[in-house]
Amino acid sequence: MKNLTVTKINTTSSLSVQEAALLLEKNTKTEVIDILNWEKAFPYKPEIKFRIAHTGNEIWLKFYVQEKNILAQETKINGDVYKDSTVEFFISIDGTNYYNFEFNCIGTPHVGYGPGRENRTPILPEVIKQIDIESSLGNEPFAEKSGSFSWEMMICIPTQCFAFDKVQRLNGLEAKANFYKCGDETSDPHFVTWNAINTENPDYHRPEFFAPVKFES
Repeated sequence: MKNLTVTKINTTSSLSVQEAALLLEKNTKTEVIDILNWEKAFPYKPEIKFRIAHTGNEIWLKFYVQEKNILAQETKINGDVYKDSTVEFFISIDGTNYYNFEFNCIGTPHVGYGPGRENRTPILPEVIKQIDIESSLGNEPFAEKSGSFSWEMMICIPTQCFAFDKVQRLNGLEAKANFYKCGDETSDPHFVTWNAINTENPDYHRPEFFAPVKFES
C-alpha cells in the first residue's frame, strides 16, 4: 500500500489559481496514477500525474493528463462527470465516511459524502462553487475528440468543502485517500488508480483501499 505526505506551503495572502499552481510546482514532486486493476477488460492506460500540497485551509491539487480521447459533456454541478474525461480525488477524514471530488476535463465538479457508493449526500452547489478550478481545456463542453491530447487541471479545495467534518485547519491531519482517472463513455473506457483496488470489477467507492495521507503541520 502506498502512502503520501502532503507538503505544507506557507502563504501570507490570498492567491490566484495561477499563482497557487506556480508555488505548487516549485515546492512538490509529481506522483503517478498508473495502476490498471482491471486490465483484461479495460487495458487502455492514459498517462496521469499529480501534485498535491496544502496551505492549512486549502488543498492544492494539480493533475497532468495525456490521453487519446477527450470528452466533456457535463456542465451541471454534481452531474455525471464520470462519463467524461475525468480526474478524481477521494478522501476519508474520519475513517468511516469519505468525500468524492470528481472533475471532468473542463472543470465541472461533483462532490459527495457518505460511507459507500449508495446513498451519498451531495455537497451543496454553493459550497462546491468555492473550489477554484482551472483547466487548460477551458470550461466549454465539447463532443469527443480523438487523437493525442495533453491537458492540465489546477484545483484549490477549501476546508469548507469538508462540510460534515469539523476541519478548521489541515495541519497535521491524518487521512486516507485515493486518486483516479476515468472516462466511462469515451471510446476507450479506462479506470486507472494511484493505490491498488482489489475488486473483480471497477469500483472507486472502496475506502478499504484508500492509502494513508498525512498533511504536514
